[in-house]
Amino acid sequence: MNQLLLDLGAILLLLLANGFFSMAEIAIVSSSRPKLKHLAAQGDMRAEAALELAAEPNRFLSTIQVGITLVGVVTAVFSGARFSEAVAKPMLEIAWLAPYAEEVSFSLVVGALTICTLVIGELVPKRLGLSNPEGIARAVAPMMRRMASLCAPLVAVLGFLTGIFIKLLRVRDRPEAMASEEEIQMMVREGSLSGHFHEREASMVSSVMALDKLHVSNLMTPRTRIIWVSVNDSDEMLWHKVVVSGHSTFPVYENTQDNVLGTISVKSIYATIAAGIPVKIRNLIVPPVFVPATQTATSLLEKFQQSTKHVMLVLDEFGGISGLVTLHDLMEAIVGDLPSQGDLTRPTALRTDDGKWLVDGMLDTEGFEELIPACALPPLATRDYQTIAGFVMKHLGRMPEVGESFDYSGYRIQILDLDGYRIDKLLLMPQPDPWALPVRPAETAAAAENRREREEADPEAFSSSPEGRVETQENEEPGSRTEETAAAGDSTERAYGSRKD
Repeated sequence: MNQLLLDLGAILLLLLANGFFSMAEIAIVSSSRPKLKHLAAQGDMRAEAALELAAEPNRFLSTIQVGITLVGVVTAVFSGARFSEAVAKPMLEIAWLAPYAEEVSFSLVVGALTICTLVIGELVPKRLGLSNPEGIARAVAPMMRRMASLCAPLVAVLGFLTGIFIKLLRVRDRPEAMASEEEIQMMVREGSLSGHFHEREASMVSSVMALDKLHVSNLMTPRTRIIWVSVNDSDEMLWHKVVVSGHSTFPVYENTQDNVLGTISVKSIYATIAAGIPVKIRNLIVPPVFVPATQTATSLLEKFQQSTKHVMLVLDEFGGISGLVTLHDLMEAIVGDLPSQGDLTRPTALRTDDGKWLVDGMLDTEGFEELIPACALPPLATRDYQTIAGFVMKHLGRMPEVGESFDYSGYRIQILDLDGYRIDKLLLMPQPDPWALPVRPAETAAAAENRREREEADPEAFSSSPEGRVETQENEEPGSRTEETAAAGDSTERAYGSRKD
């Protein structure tokens, strides 16, 4: 009995050794390289050893397989010789089982050993290794490195043979995989869902990674929306622009808006007044900073970091001023909308009680589609404009006049106001469906009974009445049209076509 317990203890130790190698293998293979590098940079020698093993997979895996194979062979030989005899003895006492006692005992021992090896020597250790890969890799790395040194000759032979077969199979070593943008965003989303990241943090990370795809033209305030200050403006005009706009910085021009002298800040104006000096716009001008409209938002951020200016003027390809971009605009591209005084004048669309829409011509097409999805604009890939005013001019092919209108996507779009050569206000009026059947008002019970009596008394007279014709049309199958309905439809189509022309 004591010998049997000793044998069981030896088998258990062999299984634990097999589990140790399995756990070490999965921990080092699945550990995060950046985490180990960070620990190694802080002086962690065990992390450095784990990195060394991970950098030489041929040597490391060969050492692991030598250990696992050796343990497996010893376990099989030891258990087969010891336990088969012990299990076969009780079977020899059973007459009908005695002839097969050796085979049955061997099968039982192999089956039990296989289950124990899978559970104790493989599955449980690997689950433990995956639960904390960096910590376990650091714990086992020194021992595995010493084993690799002891088994160096055998590991070298195995590595050489492995390399030959790899070359015959024409398999190339894959370079260390770097996390792609999509993988990082996926990890951030998963972290947000699991509660490790705040929802806003995940949104900001996605926005930051999209900065290199955004251009300054997507962030800027268009030229037509800029509040300009002339170098010759009076004090009253200057203060009016400051108070009405709510901005803190204004571009200053002389004669024409393409001749920009620089920018002026409200802070400098207040400082001048506080010092008791008369305000002279020309003396407060700061030289402008220009950026091209095609520059990416990432490059714009770098330029803001290198400059003390928070406002820059945007140039088009011809050297003219196409807009103005601020650090505030760039921050909104990362964190989302930030309320400001200028939000009071942001372009939008308002719906009236009768279902009409009053739309600012400078409303961007994306905002228009969000507010009025029923009025579908052309596909995004075909647009060469950014605002709903640009769509109107593209559709008409010319500059419209006040009061002019046209039909589009179930709406009649009317130009309400022009600001010089800019479309300022639009009115969208939903149009009724010309093919819709008239709807009969709700009947009372007495009216419905009276109608049925008239229909039963004289069916032909009822069917020729307007009320009977409406009911006949309602009872027709979808897609069917009587000659009278078809004629009415053709007449309506000609009427709409002539009015459109």
